[in-house]
Amino acid sequence: MTTTFNRRALLQTSVLGGIALTAGLAPAQAQAVTVRMSAPMTPTDMRAVALEEIFAPAIKGFATYQPHYNATLFKQGTELEAIARGNLDMSITSAQELATLIPAWSIFTAGYLLRDAEHQKKVFASDVVKDLYKATEEKLGVKLLAVMYLGRRQLNLRGTKEIKTPADLAGIKLRMPGTEAWLFLGTALGANPLPVAFTEVYTALQSGAIDGQDNPLPTNRDSKFYEVTQQIVLTSHLVDMNFIAFSKKVWDKMTPDQQKTLQKAADDAAELGRQRQLKLEKDLEEFFKSQGLKVYTPDVESFRKTVQKAYLESKFAKDWPAGMIDKINAIQ
Repeated sequence: MTTTFNRRALLQTSVLGGIALTAGLAPAQAQAVTVRMSAPMTPTDMRAVALEEIFAPAIKGFATYQPHYNATLFKQGTELEAIARGNLDMSITSAQELATLIPAWSIFTAGYLLRDAEHQKKVFASDVVKDLYKATEEKLGVKLLAVMYLGRRQLNLRGTKEIKTPADLAGIKLRMPGTEAWLFLGTALGANPLPVAFTEVYTALQSGAIDGQDNPLPTNRDSKFYEVTQQIVLTSHLVDMNFIAFSKKVWDKMTPDQQKTLQKAADDAAELGRQRQLKLEKDLEEFFKSQGLKVYTPDVESFRKTVQKAYLESKFAKDWPAGMIDKINAIQ
């Protein structure tokens, strides 16, 4: 608890200090800026491609997009703090990472909450999330520009043991990112979650240090995890997403027209990525089969009941805004 408190205090101090330094400056200074983006994704990832094709050229008149992939600029999980300190301008973040700093975000880490890509898009375009967006700006100095659909997360495992229910995952060493929310999801699924950096997953699978990992199918393909695994279990336990996270301090220095252009560029990149990801998901099951992997659907209802029960009985549920689950379910 002490570590979390100090970390948040540090972030808030950094943000407030940045605001104090820039107080009184006119935001309409039309100066060209370099937008440094750091993320653990690969250059061929659909998110990266969409940003390169749509976002970068759209802001070219007033900003230069400078991406850094494979966590080469900042280590995965430290990007939000880097933005808060003013050391980074942009990243791709997750609800799990946001939840480490603003616990209410943990509602979007819960398995089987969002139904599909369209439901996800509508939820984040609604007023349901406005308070979470506002809190992220005020507490972290981070503006969430758009939600990016990553696909349904599936289990990708070594070995040939068939997985039908959560009980079949007992003892399986399942790689998860190193946040409490991610690790809890691994436990809720029935596995033994282990924190491993994304850049180390391939080697860990190859060596047997872990038995599997969970990601959307396109990520499995892009990172070539299929080369060192034998099966994909279509649990669809999370309609996964990332957010385009942007420095509020940099945003506030832009003119209204620049802000409008940058926002549209982010929205358009997210939509392009969403449509391509949906199409790709349809094709990848056959691709993985052609690579010799067994691809099959387990008892999804068994997983859904087990995972939902685990979340409702967890400490995470107490941080969820009252009535938010009902509001999310009501969005059609």
